[in-house]
Amino acid sequence: MRIAVVDGQGGGIGRLIVERLRQELGPDVYILGLGTNAVASSAMLKAGANEGASGENAIVFNVPRVDCIVGSVAIIAANSLGGELSPRMAEAIASADAIKVLIPLNRFKLDIVGTVSESLPLQVEHLVEQVRRLMDSHPGFKPPADVL
Repeated sequence: MRIAVVDGQGGGIGRLIVERLRQELGPDVYILGLGTNAVASSAMLKAGANEGASGENAIVFNVPRVDCIVGSVAIIAANSLGGELSPRMAEAIASADAIKVLIPLNRFKLDIVGTVSESLPLQVEHLVEQVRRLMDSHPGFKPPADVL
């Protein structure tokens, strides 16, 4: 399975997600750290992502080529992450065929009703559990040969 972790600003959420995915799912899972900027991509690479890329074109180009996209709910909201996430990035992520597993962080002027206010580490644990369930439900999955 190929997983894109998308983050911006300092990359702290993406770093935490990459660390936990790598610990839980091991080296066989391909993790691509996609940052809205080089700092975020670098943080995800240091945390164990196989590859990293940054900027609008990198995100738009790569999200159609992965099986799962993870991050905070802000990655599907244009102009979130302090304006770093462009409308083109948000559209590419939201429109991608990949399964999206998103943390419902109530920030960036997004207030998701019905969510429980939990710490970021606990929300990341829920995200990792969901990705694990997705992988377990598709044990024979083989991505197309031309992907990445």
